[in-house]
Amino acid sequence: MPADAATKLRADEPKTGGIAADRLRSIVERIERLEEERKALGNDIKDIYSEAKSAGFDVKVLRQIIRIRKQEPAEVEEQETLLEVYRRALGM
Repeated sequence: MPADAATKLRADEPKTGGIAADRLRSIVERIERLEEERKALGNDIKDIYSEAKSAGFDVKVLRQIIRIRKQEPAEVEEQETLLEVYRRALGM
């Protein structure tokens, strides 16, 4: 089917099986754009970690710091307390 015929078909039949085709297409296209943006952001973050590594920073520790900064202070304190209790129990 030529592209013009497919476009005409979509314009002539905005609803298929009770689904608003234009609305569905819009949602799918928005998701696709956001997926592309997420991929680009992921690549940017990867580049920053590479930069940090080349500057002598430990990437594994940086990831831990970022994870901790996302948490609530009380949650971090509780985890640190438990970690200390477990270390003592193991004689570390």
